[in-house]
Amino acid sequence: MNSEAIAKEKVDAWFAQWTSLQAAIHTAHDARNGLAKGLMEDAIELFEQLVQDAGDEVLPINGAERLAFIKAKPGQYACYRQLDELFKETKKRTARLRIQASKS
Repeated sequence: MNSEAIAKEKVDAWFAQWTSLQAAIHTAHDARNGLAKGLMEDAIELFEQLVQDAGDEVLPINGAERLAFIKAKPGQYACYRQLDELFKETKKRTARLRIQASKS
């Protein structure tokens, strides 16, 4: 685990990017304009970069399998919801890891 990569400021920056992408993806799904897939691919890349920088420890339970599901059909709304859940769980996990690291 990279303690610097899970510092609150860095994690908040990752999730600020996700929040922006999330709003755009949600709007694209509502509009059914075909833009959701490309936005989801950007969001998947963002998530993978976060995990790569912070370490695999930040992945939630069965995160790799869930990510594979998302990558298989990024244009589907169910995949968007699953990615949203992965981001939420990862944020909680980074907070827990940060607290554990500060206690040691």
